[in-house]
Amino acid sequence: MPTLIVVSGPPGSGKTTLAHDVAGAIGCPAICRDEIKEGMVHASPGFVPGPGDPLTMRTLDTFFDVLRLLVSRGTTVVAEAAFQDRLWRPALEPLADLVSLRILRCAVDAAVAHARMTQRANENPLRKAHEDGHRLEDADDWRRSHASFVPISLPAPAIDVDTTDGYDPGLSEIVAFVNSVH
Repeated sequence: MPTLIVVSGPPGSGKTTLAHDVAGAIGCPAICRDEIKEGMVHASPGFVPGPGDPLTMRTLDTFFDVLRLLVSRGTTVVAEAAFQDRLWRPALEPLADLVSLRILRCAVDAAVAHARMTQRANENPLRKAHEDGHRLEDADDWRRSHASFVPISLPAPAIDVDTTDGYDPGLSEIVAFVNSVH
């Protein structure tokens, strides 16, 4: 049975970096929702992100289609997205019978996440594909949004990873958790 490693957390919590590091350490693909969306935006000139826009909704379907294909063919996968419980659990639950599920929950202080997102928005023009950029100007709104994040809730082994300065626990411990039998 393949393993599905779900990397979750609020924006700016280090999910994408952790997903790629874990995938590299265990030798499997990392499927990142934002990277899929950026590829779709590349093919959609003039796209303007907004809550529930059609491209964002297609991104969600595409993300889960790719995950379903890979795990149904026996591929261990790292899946990275925010994975807020009410939005993502309904699409993850059907995959649970096909995989050994592990959840990595990234955590970082709201101020650190805000600084990371601001830097990313300034340095990476691809970030304009994401709706979360409009909130960066209001730090109080950002803190409220960060505090309201509800992590994925599935009956699966989970570990919290502080990404403030590297990983705590460290990458080797995270990989051992992913590879452990629960």
